[in-house]
Amino acid sequence: MELSILLFLAVLTGLLLLLFRGHPKAHGHLPPGPRPLPFLGNLLHMDRKGLLKSFLKFREKYGDVFTVYLGPRPVVILCGPEAIREALVDQAEDFSGRGPIAVVDSVFQGYGVIFANGERWKALRRFSLATLRDFGMGKRSVEERIQEEAQCMVEELRKSQGGLVDPIFLFHSVTANIICSIVFGKRFDYKDPQFLRMLDLFSKSFKLISSFSSQVFELFSNILKHFPGTHREIYKNLQEINTFIGHSVEKHRETLDPSSPRDLIDTFLIRMDKVRLGKRICLGEGIARAELFLFFTTILQNFSITSPVAPEDIDYTPQEVGVGTIPPVYKICFQPRTMDSRLRN
Repeated sequence: MELSILLFLAVLTGLLLLLFRGHPKAHGHLPPGPRPLPFLGNLLHMDRKGLLKSFLKFREKYGDVFTVYLGPRPVVILCGPEAIREALVDQAEDFSGRGPIAVVDSVFQGYGVIFANGERWKALRRFSLATLRDFGMGKRSVEERIQEEAQCMVEELRKSQGGLVDPIFLFHSVTANIICSIVFGKRFDYKDPQFLRMLDLFSKSFKLISSFSSQVFELFSNILKHFPGTHREIYKNLQEINTFIGHSVEKHRETLDPSSPRDLIDTFLIRMDKVRLGKRICLGEGIARAELFLFFTTILQNFSITSPVAPEDIDYTPQEVGVGTIPPVYKICFQPRTMDSRLRN
């Protein structure tokens, strides 16, 4: 009995010490925010529907810039276009760093143009920008690839014969094929087993990375990494993708012609450091804009689009909001246009 009482008093004393010493000293130098608890931070203040809803509520009380403790880690949140512009545009150099994302850190380990920082990131970014430019970023060659893919997309949509379809997979396929044509030097058939497997792995991993369980893992990764969870499934998926890319790199190495690079992999193998510096902005922004324009106009030229739900009743609430935003599932009809309707429009 005495041992039990002593144990209880020891635990109680420890909790009291944490309560009075658990608030970081740096809190007074950070923007205002909800008062954190020891170890848990602001977890109990969070909305169960996700971090985004919680942050929007905090914004109402503390303004566009506030501090939230994700577990024991303080995080400064920027809300609103003005605050974000001041940080990412007006002070782009100071805010060009990328914070670690615990759920994928064991795979990337600070490498890659998305997750790297410092000189490693600058060198890889210079290489990537120059390579995209060499392959005609925003020029005719890339537009030709997009136009070719747009025609393949039209043929697939015609197969629906105007019926109700979920186009998300097809849209993923056409955009992925543009990337594949630049990185691997070829596009894939939409039913290619290897292509389908890679798309499935990317889609599942992105959803898992943006899930609530991954957000919880981000808070307490030092503990949760020792237990089963979505982080292990993400690791397995990304390792399989890495293996696929590794095999492709080896095939490129065996057939490499330094005088005539075929794609980004060839260029990576030939030259890595002969390029210039840039800010942290989406490397494929120019390609993405061209894709949006050409895919959208091609669809409108060939189809009339209708939805089973009235526009004012469409629910845009995302499935998940985390590292990325997962859009809701939806269905629409692509009714092929007749020649007369094309001429009128």
